[in-house]
Amino acid sequence: MTDKKAPPFTALRSRKWFDDPSDPGMTALYLERYMNFGFTLEELRTSGKPIIGIAQTGSDLSPCNRHHKDLLWRIRDGIRDAGGIPFEFPVHPIQETGKRPTAALDRNLQYLTLVEVLYGYPMDGVVLTTGCDKTTPAMLMGAATVDIPAIVLSGGPMLNGHHNGGLAGSGTVVWYARQELAAGRIDYEKFIEMVAASAPSAGHCNTMGTALSMNSLAEALGMSLPGCASIPAPYRERAQMAYITGKRIVEMVHEDLKPSKIMTRAAFENAIVAASALGASTNCPPHVTAIARHMGVELKIKDWDTVGYDIPLLVNTMPAGEYLGEEFHRAGGVPAVMYELLQAGKLHADALNVSGKTIGEVYRASEASDRRVIKAYSAPMLPQAGFAVLSGNLFDSAVMKTSVISPEFRKFYLEREGDPGAFEARAIVFEGPEDYHARINDPSLGIDAHCILFIRGVGPIGYPGAAEVVNMLPPDALVKQGITMLPCVGDGRQSGTSGSPSILNASPESVVGGGLALLQTGDMVRIDLNKRRADIMISDEAMAKRRAEWKPPVLISQTPWQEMQRASIGQLETGACLDFAVKYQKVATTFGVPRNNH
Repeated sequence: MTDKKAPPFTALRSRKWFDDPSDPGMTALYLERYMNFGFTLEELRTSGKPIIGIAQTGSDLSPCNRHHKDLLWRIRDGIRDAGGIPFEFPVHPIQETGKRPTAALDRNLQYLTLVEVLYGYPMDGVVLTTGCDKTTPAMLMGAATVDIPAIVLSGGPMLNGHHNGGLAGSGTVVWYARQELAAGRIDYEKFIEMVAASAPSAGHCNTMGTALSMNSLAEALGMSLPGCASIPAPYRERAQMAYITGKRIVEMVHEDLKPSKIMTRAAFENAIVAASALGASTNCPPHVTAIARHMGVELKIKDWDTVGYDIPLLVNTMPAGEYLGEEFHRAGGVPAVMYELLQAGKLHADALNVSGKTIGEVYRASEASDRRVIKAYSAPMLPQAGFAVLSGNLFDSAVMKTSVISPEFRKFYLEREGDPGAFEARAIVFEGPEDYHARINDPSLGIDAHCILFIRGVGPIGYPGAAEVVNMLPPDALVKQGITMLPCVGDGRQSGTSGSPSILNASPESVVGGGLALLQTGDMVRIDLNKRRADIMISDEAMAKRRAEWKPPVLISQTPWQEMQRASIGQLETGACLDFAVKYQKVATTFGVPRNNH
């Protein structure tokens, strides 16, 4: 920990609300209303105690985060015991499995509302409660923009799910159950039973889906206390971590330890390296890139390939492996992964953690306790597990998660004699998920194992919000033959719980004229992982003719926010941020406190 000496009252941002002798009228106005439910003048005005916000993402609409309503009291206890005053406030809800048309639509909305609260209200620091996929990046994006002391408390994964004597991983079991249903081996009721078995307790996904991935990367970035990310939601250690986190944020205020001192370029490179070792979700690149942009750190999509591609897979959890969150935690969690990466010299050891210590200091003695689950760097599950970033005439960039390329997929598509690492296939193009579900079993399409499935119109502008619909099951007839996976490409996203090695996040998306807009069913497509290329195999002249004939689709927004986001959002390549918003950086320092309201 760094120096804990309390600052003079004037150093606390909240004093501008509650103790400003130069403006007694406004001070009195702020004080009197915050006293009406029981605060005392001594607490708010003369104690010198920092006001700590608790950004509450838990609600009945957000089951993955709902237990934060219970953890709240331990956060409060920690804040109080460290000499702070807790102020809980609600955050716009996001639930990946509940929000239509997609929870991605609300990440930027949650970000915007958090910025306004953190900047416009009397807070000296904030505890960011995270869990479900989009809450983690939204919270970190907001904290980056305002740049007051902030710390992440994740909610932790659910306990292990079980079905018929085996592990049932949240999300991952859905893709398996879809195959079983398509093959006719189970019926609708059995399908529901299998999937429901994967959610046995409070918490977010117990697989290395986007939730566990992003909360692990929040820790790798240095924004959570060591060991926070992996603690299962029902474990007593989760409430203990809430208490310790509450205490620590008060100390961070006294130390003036802000996100800008933690989330540096070095920290983001650490996060990329950790993502590869974890077998993290393909949703991580756009989310982490968005956080970096709001922090003012330059991070390109290619960095995910150049910095992280050669990092081995160390974590044996679904969907890339066989275990779930409980085993990951018991084996050592993120600290054990960071230990291996430090020992291999793959991390910036001098990057800071919210503890006030460096990454090298906090993880130097965190060796894994179970090598079935967290492998040694010298004996990994895979020697290379990073994200391959592809480009070509289909798109400027797209991401492929190499840690989930199965031996069967690799053998059939990537080990062709004379052309290793590449394959050519006939394109089958769908205009969104409704079209896919309506036509995937149409025999006239002639879909076989030598086809590649494309879906377009599902990006940040097209859907809107970029939907998790790219993982497309083959036709039922192929599934019954044992062909359970075809190559898939799209301008949307894929659930982090899926084990499909799809090519995702294609940018620019089709509705703005990306190359996917020009693709036609029946075209031959070449994917070359060695050259990082993805191309329609037609002439430049034919492509030019198609582009000249292309007309953008008419987009219908169903809500005001859909229209507003569509007008300002960037592509997944650059984080799908509201592009106008990234120029607002470190606003609490840049602009000071806002103008008075009366």
